[in-house]
Amino acid sequence: MIGAVTDLNNTREVQFFRTRSENSRSLELVTSVVYDEHPEKHIWETGCLLRCELPIRLPVYFPAKNWPDAEKMYLRATEAVVAKFKDPQVVYVVETLSKASTGVPQPVILRGIELDFDTALSNIKLLGKDAHDSDPKFLSCAHFCLKSKSDRPILSAENADIIQLSVLLNSSEKSEKSSSPVAEYIPALEEAGLLAVNFKLGVLCYAAKEIPVMYAVSKLIIPGLVDQLNSMKNVILPNLLTKHPQLCPYHFNPPGVLHPITVIYELNYGETEMKQVDIRKSLHLRLGLPSDRPLLRIANALDFSTTNDSARNDTIRKGSTLLKDVHVGIPISGVPGGIVSLIQGSYEYYHYLQDSFNDSGWGCAYRSLQTIISWFRLQHYSSIDVPSHREIQQALVEIGDKDASFIGSREWIGAIELSFVLDKLLGVSCRVINVTSGAELPEKCRELALHFENQGTPIMIGGGVLAYTLLGVDYNEASGDCAFLILDPHYTGNEDLKKIVNGGWCGWKKSVDSKGRSFFLHDKFYNLLLPQRPNMV
Repeated sequence: MIGAVTDLNNTREVQFFRTRSENSRSLELVTSVVYDEHPEKHIWETGCLLRCELPIRLPVYFPAKNWPDAEKMYLRATEAVVAKFKDPQVVYVVETLSKASTGVPQPVILRGIELDFDTALSNIKLLGKDAHDSDPKFLSCAHFCLKSKSDRPILSAENADIIQLSVLLNSSEKSEKSSSPVAEYIPALEEAGLLAVNFKLGVLCYAAKEIPVMYAVSKLIIPGLVDQLNSMKNVILPNLLTKHPQLCPYHFNPPGVLHPITVIYELNYGETEMKQVDIRKSLHLRLGLPSDRPLLRIANALDFSTTNDSARNDTIRKGSTLLKDVHVGIPISGVPGGIVSLIQGSYEYYHYLQDSFNDSGWGCAYRSLQTIISWFRLQHYSSIDVPSHREIQQALVEIGDKDASFIGSREWIGAIELSFVLDKLLGVSCRVINVTSGAELPEKCRELALHFENQGTPIMIGGGVLAYTLLGVDYNEASGDCAFLILDPHYTGNEDLKKIVNGGWCGWKKSVDSKGRSFFLHDKFYNLLLPQRPNMV
């Protein structure tokens, strides 16, 4: 246990205390505390993730004429499973979770009889980064870490080193004599019933890379499996003789929480049912998460099924050829003393001529709308597919805004039409800001900055016959100097990030540049569409 005390009236200094072991009743002062401006960098450079998935189908036999005994037999059976985790015959296979074809360490086998369950965590001797030993018991977790050996920064759980553990039970052991399998038949003394209870265990633990793998298994993985099994056991018990809850663990790494958390959800309920919504609201409250955005839905869960070491996944979304978050890493705006306010979350870049569809000259607002809808998809507010031009036109016809002849046409749409489509397809409401001239847009920078800080959604800017997507502003309130981070849907090339950034298709634009050229036209009015983030979890 770790605790902290501070004097709010005087020094405001924080003092930390800890206990040495789980059962200890004494606290000791922590004399050395490291403060880091980027704690996530420290955490993932010095630690890794241990992952263990274990499906269990548990048969429970009980007297058919004595149903209350079913609960006793069920509890006895789960206790037997817990005991098996520490059985001398149990085997834990430890391996690197990576699709890399070279440089992957060989899997290591740890046997239950070799594990140490008695030494307290605080007394475990950490191994150096370069420690190597032929004995699996004295290998550190760092031995299985690949990304820590590369130059790529590791700043999140999704990019961390992952060690996979599999649980096996060696019932036959080694024998000098040859033998054949034996089936033992013990007849029941009376008519018996059979229950089959399914558990799907999934443990994800953070561990220091210098901890020996043996202790990572005995002190982290096994207690995690036991705690999860007991939690599921208690939920299933009241419904043992009826329909069993379908329980499944999911792992999340929400913003502001430096390590992953695990939540067990009941899958018999839909995610929109009030019982599940109330559970998520309670979790958001306990974890200090915002209550107006989905962060703990199943779609938010960490996905380790496609783990690989390719940097390309950082820019191109899995299963998609579209570029994602193309503004990340672009040069600064050049506004002296400006405060940057940016879009929150991820989006996909939609532009002219994608999907072999020629919309050059008329489809820029459609593409901006597709980028906006991709943001709502990637933040898990909606699961609908990003609509095509025709589907956008169909939606406007269905609400009565356009005639049927509009479908299949090349007519432009503007901010108002985009707001109608967002409302119909996603249930998203929007604010609209009007200016009579592009010269007035810098006057709206403070309002736009507040939007990005509070809502964080991409903004569509429409003026004359042109439409852009606004991803952020850099604003100096004292001088009034500002710049706009523009994502331009008029780009017609392929998905080449370098070409897009160098060509200015995504970059900072000033209302008037150093050569006196105006980005926003002074003789055109502009509408700015500000989608509002749905208040939901």
